[in-house]
Amino acid sequence: MPSPPTRVAHDSPLPRLARRALTPALLVGALAVGWFGWQRWRAAPTALTYTTAPVTRGAVTRTVTAAGTLSPVVASTVGSQVSGRVAEVLVDYNDRVEAGQVLARLEPTLLTAQLASARARLTAAQAEVARATATLTNARAAHQRAAGLVASGAVATAEVDAALAALRVAEAAVAAARAGSIEAKAQVDTARTNLTYATITAPIAGVVVSRSVDPGNTVAASLQAPELFVIAGDLARMELHASVAEADVGQVRDGQTVELRFDAFPDRSFGGVVRQVRNQALTTANVVSYDAVIAVANPDGALRPGMTATATFIVDQARDTLIVPAKALRYRPAAARRARGPAEGSAGAPGPTGVGPSPGGAPRAAVWVLRAGAPVAIAVTPGLSDGAVTAVAGDGLQEDDLVITADSRPSGAGARAASTGRATSSSGRPPGPPPMF
Repeated sequence: MPSPPTRVAHDSPLPRLARRALTPALLVGALAVGWFGWQRWRAAPTALTYTTAPVTRGAVTRTVTAAGTLSPVVASTVGSQVSGRVAEVLVDYNDRVEAGQVLARLEPTLLTAQLASARARLTAAQAEVARATATLTNARAAHQRAAGLVASGAVATAEVDAALAALRVAEAAVAAARAGSIEAKAQVDTARTNLTYATITAPIAGVVVSRSVDPGNTVAASLQAPELFVIAGDLARMELHASVAEADVGQVRDGQTVELRFDAFPDRSFGGVVRQVRNQALTTANVVSYDAVIAVANPDGALRPGMTATATFIVDQARDTLIVPAKALRYRPAAARRARGPAEGSAGAPGPTGVGPSPGGAPRAAVWVLRAGAPVAIAVTPGLSDGAVTAVAGDGLQEDDLVITADSRPSGAGARAASTGRATSSSGRPPGPPPMF
């Protein structure tokens, strides 16, 4: 019996065409949903990050700085007023000396001989005075005899005139001899004084800070006294000569307090007081400065002449006041920065009230305080500033408040959101695009 014929199944062409037409539509729809989702993610606002600083209470100081060199209040240069060879030196560096103490001696041989010669000349001058005096006595007697005989005619008038002339000569000789004697005595005094100069003594009490002579050196004092020693007075009291710039000298006054810092003592500060601001201008490389003399106490002797220091002049000071960073007074939220007007809040950040002159006429400003995650403007009156921080007064500002000094947003797509002023969460932009389905 023959088997039945086998049927071969064939798919209909209509469903296949439908699937082919549906696939591109699904792809286009998926792309559209993805594009709209990406646009929503791109437009999502980014977090606004605030940089804050706490309000503190303390002191604000405005200062002027200058560099200077330390020196003794009194410094005496000791030299020699006579020439000679140094026989001995009795002091060294850092030795304490008293006024009149012997520092060095010169060989006295030549000076002793000069004194002896001067004394001999004085003796000769005194002998000449005696001789001239005797001659004067004889001339006076001869004149008296001649004058007595001329009346009786025993002596001619010419002889009387000659006796008178001899008397006048004798008187002049006595005067010259006496002058010579005085000169010789002065030479003796000079030679004696020079001999005492061979012993060099300290003119003041103090400390030897310089010694430039040794035994055997020859000292020549023909033109000016050579410098042998420098003695500084009481080193417990010193002075700093600070060079104050022309732009700052108007803020420096006598009696101001000065803080001194020395490189030799980086962890220690010294105090001083302005004693004098000299009127003489000092010009170096066309830069004008003025010398401020600062009295410095040095009770423990730590400071030494010649040390350099940085002097900080206390120009003004505000104590026990609220302090904010100076840039907090310059900060404005994004909305206010776009408006380029006075400080005014953005959404959720009310603008400051009362900004402007206070009733007393003092200028007022605003600081923005971060409260509950949003900036709040508070009117304040700025006070003293040192450039970094500023003293302020304001009823709405308290210690430990966080004042805003800057804000920022992440770069990229979020920059567009920053220009819209939309409020954003503190978590920032989502880490990736949202799911498309």
